Amino acid sequence: MTFIADYIGRSARDNVLSAIAKAKDNEQYHALLSLTQERALERAGAVDRGDITGKLAGVPFVVKDNFLAFGAPTTAASKMLEHFNAPLQSTAVEKLEAEGAICIGKANLDAFAHGGSTENSAYGPTKNAFDQTRVAGGSSGGPAVATALDIVPFALGSDTGGSIRLPASFNGVVGVKPTYGTVSRYGVVAMASSTDTIGVFTTNVADAELVMDIMSGNDPKDMTTLADFFIPKQTIEPKRKIGLIKEFMTDDVDPEVRQRTLEYVQRLRNDGHTVEDVSLPIVAHTLAMYYIIVPAEVSSNLARYDGIRYGHRAQGAKTLAELYGRTRDEGFETENKRRIMIGSYVLSSGYFDAYYLQAQKARTLLIAEFNALFEQYDILLGPVSPTPAFKLGENTSDPIKMYLADIMTVPASLAGLPAISVPAGVNGSGLPIGVQLIGQRRSDADLLALARSVEEK
Repeated sequence: MTFIADYIGRSARDNVLSAIAKAKDNEQYHALLSLTQERALERAGAVDRGDITGKLAGVPFVVKDNFLAFGAPTTAASKMLEHFNAPLQSTAVEKLEAEGAICIGKANLDAFAHGGSTENSAYGPTKNAFDQTRVAGGSSGGPAVATALDIVPFALGSDTGGSIRLPASFNGVVGVKPTYGTVSRYGVVAMASSTDTIGVFTTNVADAELVMDIMSGNDPKDMTTLADFFIPKQTIEPKRKIGLIKEFMTDDVDPEVRQRTLEYVQRLRNDGHTVEDVSLPIVAHTLAMYYIIVPAEVSSNLARYDGIRYGHRAQGAKTLAELYGRTRDEGFETENKRRIMIGSYVLSSGYFDAYYLQAQKARTLLIAEFNALFEQYDILLGPVSPTPAFKLGENTSDPIKMYLADIMTVPASLAGLPAISVPAGVNGSGLPIGVQLIGQRRSDADLLALARSVEEK
């Protein structure tokens, strides 16, 4: 396990060459879609000459391949964008580069970030860092595995309904989904605009605090961003009142997942914190809300891929309608098409009120239930997923079963709350299990400080 501090003060060129060598040695995991070796070495040379300085000078990292970044195509793991070279970089990447960090590659994901296992990538699945017969989680499986394999000390991902937290849990690393609006999404391929967030994978909480501090803040190019509020805390309140969500601890949850969660609870109690069972009844309906609201936004955001402006264009079409249809059929994966069709349906005349509007009303009730709990508790806690990483191919033929992997992560996303996944141990087969900490809006620093205090014991 490597920390960011391990790279500071060393030759940036050596850091980059070492990371690239590790990436090539671990190609069987299919964590990366491309390397940005030439550009990375150019930037490393500038760091070593002193032309580039900063808090992360010479530290290598990778980005999920839905972040616009120079040095390799930005594909979003889709055929639609297979040859798309970004004309600009995302704000998050620009901020990290301004502090001297060096991007060495683009990581695999479910195409357009649609999925929970990275099996929906147009270029093949990423394999779990602990067991190559199992999924990496998704949609940010590639950056999670790249971090878990120590290819780089940190990696960027996006989280719409659990896409950072789930792979973090499955691969035994820290995964941060911040408060909605904490980090600019400018230059990141959009999935669902009302829940998309930008976060990070690290091997330890202190590194997550550092990277989030650099990336966070207002961006005039993204009107949803919040003014600077994320300031890492060196200490936490001596005692916190924490609620264990009982709906996440039922008999339907894997026994070892429940056991690791309870062991984490005991560590909190040993540190003087109060942990009590709490109820969030509406979470039983959050998956239904999510798979109405998010596909609606997906169908809108993907409308721009029509074969006209950029991206893949089908050949041989004789009419404009045929060009649209053939381009989208060839460029999108099955899961992309499924979400477009669901979204178009729930937004259509006659069904908008019955489905989309009702889901948004239910979302308001979910936020109200969270707010009521936060009047009594500082932080909420539960597992990240009902199970550890499942087998490759196990759920691919059953979309509902696949969607159920996100049942514990989508509530925080729909409410715009910060949530992090921290390692809580392994099961009897050596598969990692993560615990999820959920906080009030803008309490990101508190969450991370609490997690760091437990980690350091």
